[in-house]
Amino acid sequence: MSSYHSGLVAPLDKNNVDTDQIIPKQFLTSTSRDGFDKALFFDWRYLEDGTANPDFVLNYPRYQGATILLSRDNFGCGSSREHAPWALKQYGFDIIIAESFADIFFNNCANNQMLAIALPSEQLDALFILAQGEQPLHIDIDLQNQQLHSDAFAPIAFEVRADIKERLLSGLDFIGVTEQYNPHIDAFEQQLNAERPWQ
Repeated sequence: MSSYHSGLVAPLDKNNVDTDQIIPKQFLTSTSRDGFDKALFFDWRYLEDGTANPDFVLNYPRYQGATILLSRDNFGCGSSREHAPWALKQYGFDIIIAESFADIFFNNCANNQMLAIALPSEQLDALFILAQGEQPLHIDIDLQNQQLHSDAFAPIAFEVRADIKERLLSGLDFIGVTEQYNPHIDAFEQQLNAERPWQ
């Protein structure tokens, strides 16, 4: 992702949103990594007849096009399925702000170029009030300087691990980071072959 992101906030005011709620198990049979956006929060987004649930926040007209998801404590708990960040990313979310995240989900987000920001509950409460208010809440995320900006509040600093920050700014996943060392690996193998040709 780029060092700067500006987007509309959608408030999902729930604790313990697990990966089975983010993407139910019946959608995990696909051999493709695409098409999971329609399955995101499927049991909450749709009624039994398949129509959109008008009472679910992501179906509200005011939150259409949101790229920042605001939630509560322990987001992404449950199974380790990487389909969860795939679904969120394909729906359009690049940033998730919550009080805390399950460890595996947190790392899967970073590996899929999504920024997961943990904030104290007091700051989250204030953001929920703004996001659920009369005016839509837009936030600018400055990853380089690790700050949230908006006309609606004073700048908010956030923490991000140095390795995750580097990967997000460079656009690399775990494999991409490893591939950066290919020239060193090749040089080592050539040197080893020269020193031990019998191997």
